Amino acid sequence: MLSGSRSRLSLATLGLVAALSGPAGAQTPAKELFGSEATPSAGPPQSIGFYSKGCLSGAMEMPKDGPTWQVMKPSRNRAFAHPTMIRFLQRLSGDAAREAHWRGLLFGDMAQPRGGPMKDGHASHQIGLDADIYLTEMPTRRLSPHERDTMPLPSVIDKRTNRIDLSRWRPEMLKLIRTAAREPEVERIFVHPGIKEQLCKTAGRDRAWLNKVRPMFGHDYHFHVRISCQPGSPNCQSQESTGKGDGCDKLDWWFNVALRPPPPNAKPWKKPPPIFMAALPKACAAVLNQPAAKGGAVMAASPAPSLPQPPPPVAAAMSDDFDDNAQPAPIASPAPPPLAPATSTPAYAPEPPGGLPMPRFRPAR
Repeated sequence: MLSGSRSRLSLATLGLVAALSGPAGAQTPAKELFGSEATPSAGPPQSIGFYSKGCLSGAMEMPKDGPTWQVMKPSRNRAFAHPTMIRFLQRLSGDAAREAHWRGLLFGDMAQPRGGPMKDGHASHQIGLDADIYLTEMPTRRLSPHERDTMPLPSVIDKRTNRIDLSRWRPEMLKLIRTAAREPEVERIFVHPGIKEQLCKTAGRDRAWLNKVRPMFGHDYHFHVRISCQPGSPNCQSQESTGKGDGCDKLDWWFNVALRPPPPNAKPWKKPPPIFMAALPKACAAVLNQPAAKGGAVMAASPAPSLPQPPPPVAAAMSDDFDDNAQPAPIASPAPPPLAPATSTPAYAPEPPGGLPMPRFRPAR
């Protein structure tokens, strides 16, 4: 019988032993090990490995509320990142309010408490330098945890054409993405090819920032921000350069090939095999074994403004497309009414009984 500290081995440690020593068929996928960790490690902040094959030491958690942001999907426990990323997102939310007239940002997935592969959704988001930002504006009140998990997040893409849905697109969305792309820390911004096409059409003469905006499957109701490897992370693997040009002359393949239905004789798509610990940097095993950070390592933030509190829960969860090519279910939307003052009217109006609260888009200025 085990005693002392050996008897208190964590699930992650036990799984790690099996992953490193057992036969291939008995290995535990790394996503199970990292997905079972509920708290960040006490080690120094370090991004280890590559964006899609690595882990994160010394992560910070984004406060769920700030003056110009709210964190969504709390049940996923993916609001962790490198401290530089947390500071960047907080600063970006303020810049977006000033420069893009964006009331506030809704943050989606960042990374798990210790990074690493996720059980579902993302291939990247593993080293604390990726974050999803929704193209739905922050409401004028604080959302409940239930609402944050279930609120519909409408696509801005017409599913029939894979082009932008002009009834949902607003000029402020271009300003928001441009504001993020101009930040020096930003390496990439991933958007649906239809969004990239719309940005190319309407960017005007200032086009240098478009170089960072890259087309990607999914990403039709949010954009994905990726920042560069940070000092103090010697094992962080950087991306290749995006080269020169705005990338607007390279979209034909997406619309003519990638986004078209596969031919009848095409081989069925096979899900990639899981990643095991042996495929990750060796330092990731140590990250799993590190003690938990005290207090959850939440990054301090400016006090959030006092906003109206939400009504009781009203709906079940809605599916999410994450980084794959699935599209969210189409949502009928009424014509957007004029924006109400931020201090008087909730940002969401109820649908008929049984429906989800529908985000109201502001009319274009």
